[in-house]
Amino acid sequence: MKIGIFDSGYGGMTILRQIRQYLPQYDYLYLGDNARAPYGPHSFDVIYRFTLEAVESLLNRDCQLVILACNTASAKALRTIQMNDLPRFGSDRRVLGVIRPTVECIPELTKSHHVGLLATAGTVNSGSYTMELKKTDPEMQLTALACPMWVPLVEYNEYDSPGADYFVKKRLDQLMLLDPKIDTIILGCTHFPLLMRKIVKFAPAGVRIVEQGEYVAKSLVDYLKRHPEIESKVSRGGTCQYLTTESSGKFREAAAVFLHETDIKVDEVKLPEC
Repeated sequence: MKIGIFDSGYGGMTILRQIRQYLPQYDYLYLGDNARAPYGPHSFDVIYRFTLEAVESLLNRDCQLVILACNTASAKALRTIQMNDLPRFGSDRRVLGVIRPTVECIPELTKSHHVGLLATAGTVNSGSYTMELKKTDPEMQLTALACPMWVPLVEYNEYDSPGADYFVKKRLDQLMLLDPKIDTIILGCTHFPLLMRKIVKFAPAGVRIVEQGEYVAKSLVDYLKRHPEIESKVSRGGTCQYLTTESSGKFREAAAVFLHETDIKVDEVKLPEC
């Protein structure tokens, strides 16, 4: 049995990279529904259906647990899949998201209890981060701002160009104007770590930037320790396979950016599968 990692786009590879750094011994299967990305503009029902199709594909390929390395899918589909669909695959399968592990670290990082969120419009509008953050600490104040240009900057390989400065600085300035007390900013999109150099450059001094990958990986380490009945079923070959609903060539180009790997084998699949 493998650990499945799913994302609608390419950014989930930043989560995969961190997980494999912390847990290199396990076997992984990564699925990118790149042909139907981005999920954000779609309705809740469509996002749920697309995500469920991907989860079913991974579970049917012998994944013991699946990580939704996609904030939109985690925000709009995770809970429904866990409650309504997962029981069909048996009591020993799991589907986890990236929002809760990200939020759980925040109380230890912020001193002002004023937190910023930079994400896609779909994630911001879902309200999931606000809900999860209030569970950890009702006194937390979250200010969320959508960054519609940041994902294209990454996917068109312009994230390190001088032209990216304007878009990164503009959103950071807007966020801090909305709440000058913010001392911690969550990057609520898996594409955004590639903009980290720009973000650190334009963020106010002393403001902590929270990249999801590290915290999701640490959370998974802890989860497997607490659930030996799940951990014991995951194979330990140190391998990673890749699936995409887009062209394998395009996926390999993205992998060079997100994974810093150029020699990977990718298989093309269709969703839904008959």
